[in-house]
Amino acid sequence: MAISAVVPIARVLIADDEEAQRNGLASMIRSWGFAADTAADGQDALDKLLAESYNVLITDLKMPRMDGFELLRRLPAENIPVPAIVLTAFGNIETAVSTMHELGAFWFLEKPIQPSVLRVLLDRAITHARLAEETQRLQRQLSQHGSMGQIAGQSQVMRRVFALIEQVAPSKAAVLITGESGTGKELVARALHSLSPRRSGPFVALNCAAMPEALIESELFGHEKGAFTGAVERRAGCFELAQQGTLLLDEIGDMPVNTQAKLLRVLEDSRVRRLGGKSEMLVDVRVLASTNKNLADAIKKGQFREDLFYRLNVFELSLPALRERMEDIPTLCTTLLEDLNRKHSTQVTDIASDAMDLLKRHTWPGNVRELRNALERAVVLAGEGPVNARHLPPSLSPVSMMPAQALPAAEEFVVLQPGTTIDDAERALILRTVQMTKGNKTRAAEILGITLKTLMNKLNRYDEGNQAS
Repeated sequence: MAISAVVPIARVLIADDEEAQRNGLASMIRSWGFAADTAADGQDALDKLLAESYNVLITDLKMPRMDGFELLRRLPAENIPVPAIVLTAFGNIETAVSTMHELGAFWFLEKPIQPSVLRVLLDRAITHARLAEETQRLQRQLSQHGSMGQIAGQSQVMRRVFALIEQVAPSKAAVLITGESGTGKELVARALHSLSPRRSGPFVALNCAAMPEALIESELFGHEKGAFTGAVERRAGCFELAQQGTLLLDEIGDMPVNTQAKLLRVLEDSRVRRLGGKSEMLVDVRVLASTNKNLADAIKKGQFREDLFYRLNVFELSLPALRERMEDIPTLCTTLLEDLNRKHSTQVTDIASDAMDLLKRHTWPGNVRELRNALERAVVLAGEGPVNARHLPPSLSPVSMMPAQALPAAEEFVVLQPGTTIDDAERALILRTVQMTKGNKTRAAEILGITLKTLMNKLNRYDEGNQAS
């Protein structure tokens, strides 16, 4: 049976001592598709909030037994994180604003209530509540299971990563996320966004390595109609699309130097001008950047601006390769299996010991992305029950387990001497695999468990090194 995500109906509690007022509000809110309950005063509302879960509280301020002021004071004390919309009589705006700031009300609404305004505030408050729940869920995952969404690990190095994410996320500071391809840099960026005050805003990601120099500025800054050949209409750039949210500049090390200068100016002034535009617009965007390159080396070679590096590198969050935290493989498998079961509507339960042994022996040049690809294949083949060794890709099987007729010829082995560096070993493996596939880079990437883009980046880097030498 297919598994689908069902968004529960939002629940609203209305606290007002005027029966006609609260019943009328409840009827209107139900007509919008929400669930609505009523309370005659603050004490009644508090009892219901303690007994059941609500997404939004709408409360009057003046009520018998317990008024709205005391009700709002009790919410944090009772650990009830519900956003509140305060109803206020005409002329009491100052009191309502004070209540918002001092008691944490979400907004205030002046009587008589305008339905269109209430509907907008309800939608905003419900979105706020659900984002807060998602943040709490991520924090619970982190403290209880050593995971944050699909980022998982119990190792000491990953716990340091999680701690830094929690510390940095609430700030406005730029973060440079570094690590090999496949280590989960975009997942970390999304976690930083989800745990930040900007979580209700958009998250926009731009891959700087995936487009030619002629187009990247249009993607970043937008363009006006007629700005260049093919610009048949006005288009907003990533900075505009990410307004009041987060912009991830993925593979920032591949951004052309000329574009880097223009990006630096935007970061310094918080102003963007579309290509072909005459005026600038103010933007409020938190910028995150990620790279699998050594930017210090790129600076020495004149390929990356040093001033931009320091602007982006307020905090560096370095992700370890999977081979450096092999003890995290069981935790990662548990997290990935949950996601893959949802994706493929399968019922795979766990990893059998023979399969886990193979997973722990592999060096994972493609990191967590390669692990996910291997598990996805296994989940589709297994369907239900445990993943066994036979479900995993053949590339994970050791030579000793292969039948004699399947053993590769001697010239197909990659022979490494003791003392060979990881980089040199990876290079030898990649080049031999490309040779073995007779130059079929798509097939070589599949065998290596990495993306075609990653393979091409590495081959280009090897070519540059050969030319330099």
